[in-house]
Amino acid sequence: MPQFDEFEVRILDRLQHDGRKPVSELAQEIGLSATPCARRFDSLQEAGVIAGFRAVIDRRAVGLMVEVFVHVRLTSHSDGSPEAFIAAVERMDEVSACWTLTGAHDFLMQVMVPTVDDLNEFVMHRLMRMQGVRDVQTQLVLQNIKGPGRVPLGHLRR
Repeated sequence: MPQFDEFEVRILDRLQHDGRKPVSELAQEIGLSATPCARRFDSLQEAGVIAGFRAVIDRRAVGLMVEVFVHVRLTSHSDGSPEAFIAAVERMDEVSACWTLTGAHDFLMQVMVPTVDDLNEFVMHRLMRMQGVRDVQTQLVLQNIKGPGRVPLGHLRR
């Protein structure tokens, strides 16, 4: 595991809360002058620790009233089904995130759609009809308690 000094950990922590913070302000908050702070920031980006910046959009504000987690199990893992499924998911705008899993299901997808009718269309007419899909289970999100998540950094301070 790479080693991070306390200033780098502070930079990462602050940026997760406000990625648009100017380096001069960031430097002041973490107790460094602007030049060494900028150097550390650039180094973290070049090393791939800071992977990018994006806006966090409220799904409801853009009309996506239904959020679900969808568990998918495939019929086989040896016939190209996993690769075909992954390729199809990458083209699905409704899928916000997708993970491969161990255990009873092969994939977990986070899906956002405007209405329950749109969810039905997505699950019944697109997902369930994909070749290689054996089983689909959905879980409706009632309330988001925490997230989308930040990366925990406490272990870097030990």
